[in-house]
Amino acid sequence: MAAALTFFLTKTKEREAELRKQKLEHYKEFLDALSGIVGTDSTAENQRRWARASNTMGLVASQQVLQAQMRLQDAIAISNPNRSTDEHDRCLNQLLLAIRRDLGVTPADDPRTFAFRLWCSGTQERSQPLRVPSQ
Repeated sequence: MAAALTFFLTKTKEREAELRKQKLEHYKEFLDALSGIVGTDSTAENQRRWARASNTMGLVASQQVLQAQMRLQDAIAISNPNRSTDEHDRCLNQLLLAIRRDLGVTPADDPRTFAFRLWCSGTQERSQPLRVPSQ
């Protein structure tokens, strides 16, 4: 009986660890894709990558993460006539808090003081090489 219980508990822990690993991989891809649509880093290919990463979140994300994700998507949608930086930041922070909760990040975050920002590289791709004027 003890051996069966130990086996069951070990398998349960292994499954939880595997799910956490999968969640972490999905969340990393999601945040990496999200970073690709910020400011000058946003390209058509990065927008497609963001859409794919967003769509696959449903495979592993908790309901709270998915709800926060939808709120962010609604806040940043081009079709939203009331887009604002404050709402973007609020929704982004709620999403990050939900992801961190879902991953079991410790110690627990304080939502009142938690702040996260996305950064872009600030560079722009050039389709043509930079030409130096001839003298």
